[in-house]
Amino acid sequence: MSTFSAPRGTYDLLPPESADYLAVREAIAAPLKRAGYGYIETPGFENVELFARGVGESTDIVTKEMYTLTTKGGSRLALRPEGTAPVVRAVLEHNLHRGALPIKVWYSGSQYRYERPQAGRYRHFSQVGAEALGAEDPALDAELIILAADAYRSLGLKDFRLLLNSLGDRECRPAYRARLQEFLRGLDLDEDTRARIEINPLRVLDDKRESVQKQLTGAPMMRDHLCEACKEYHEQVRELLTAAGVAFVDDEKLVRGLDYYTRTTFEFVHDGLGSQSAVGGGGRYDGLSEMLGGPPLPSVGWALGVDRTVLALRAEGVELPEPSRTRVFAVPLGEQARRTLFGLVTELRRQGVATDFAYGGKGLKNAMKSANRSGAAYALVAGERDLAEGVVQVKDLDSGEQTPVPLDGVVEELRRKLARVVERCAE
Repeated sequence: MSTFSAPRGTYDLLPPESADYLAVREAIAAPLKRAGYGYIETPGFENVELFARGVGESTDIVTKEMYTLTTKGGSRLALRPEGTAPVVRAVLEHNLHRGALPIKVWYSGSQYRYERPQAGRYRHFSQVGAEALGAEDPALDAELIILAADAYRSLGLKDFRLLLNSLGDRECRPAYRARLQEFLRGLDLDEDTRARIEINPLRVLDDKRESVQKQLTGAPMMRDHLCEACKEYHEQVRELLTAAGVAFVDDEKLVRGLDYYTRTTFEFVHDGLGSQSAVGGGGRYDGLSEMLGGPPLPSVGWALGVDRTVLALRAEGVELPEPSRTRVFAVPLGEQARRTLFGLVTELRRQGVATDFAYGGKGLKNAMKSANRSGAAYALVAGERDLAEGVVQVKDLDSGEQTPVPLDGVVEELRRKLARVVERCAE
């Protein structure tokens, strides 16, 4: 009999490891919620042209990595390779930009890119992202960077570094672009890279191949060509980060892989991940709205990789707190006990007590094995004789001590016992 497997470059999240992924998502989202970011969710697929125009036709994402499909009606769609362009599309489509600015939103979801699978790089991966749209303010850039750093710290991550750069704006970048193109045309580069020089030469600086990086020695850098406004803007971002205790490294070659970035550009890296060292990053994208047919809408944002953050935590040996586990396990002996204990299980859950049940009509021995494997502190055991006497046996699974408790007092007694367990653990 044949079975199916997950597609190459993808993965299944299974308990108990999946708890770490949930914890990372929640930790990244928590500071965003406190800072006034509301949740946004966009479709998993969009019009191909959205990414071609927004992300950039010369990027690897568009030219090599997008999963595209043609619908029965002839529309060309792409599985979402990144989250910013869809967020801007949604903001424009629903006229959010006509209300109070900035619009501050966060999202969590899967992205899809056709890449060569390796540790830390998958064809299906998860990100939490945040965007602040409609304001050109260095405090917004700093805010988002600080929120990301705080999220990493709250998880216990220590060995990450923040790389920071400015890519200038439409005033100063054209002159620099021309200087860079002139330099790059004199290098020994392959045909695809030469084509990139004419479309977006800054991306050549981002080329990770050693053969290319060796030739970039002496290349003109954007920092030496920033206009006064961009210099002042970048310096304010740096000052705000320093005042907040967020350390950073100035990286003049930091470009990132998307065409829409302007001014502030940043990346979080972790040396415990090997070649795929980036765990997240982002920057300012003041012209993206106009690229998509909208009005000027200066914006800034980031996306943090959930998968890579989990790998970084494991590289540092950080163990995340265990999720709430089963505290009570019910073991019925007989059909009447089954109905009675199921009712108690429902009530305990409604009272906030994590409770499980011996399903499938197991005998006492096997049911108690399940209770012990669950990690519960107490078992509820009842048979026909117990019910006739109006009691349920409450068994301490650590000491083995068993006490009869009246049916109408079981829920309150268990809550009291569990509260004492919590107090002992806190001492």
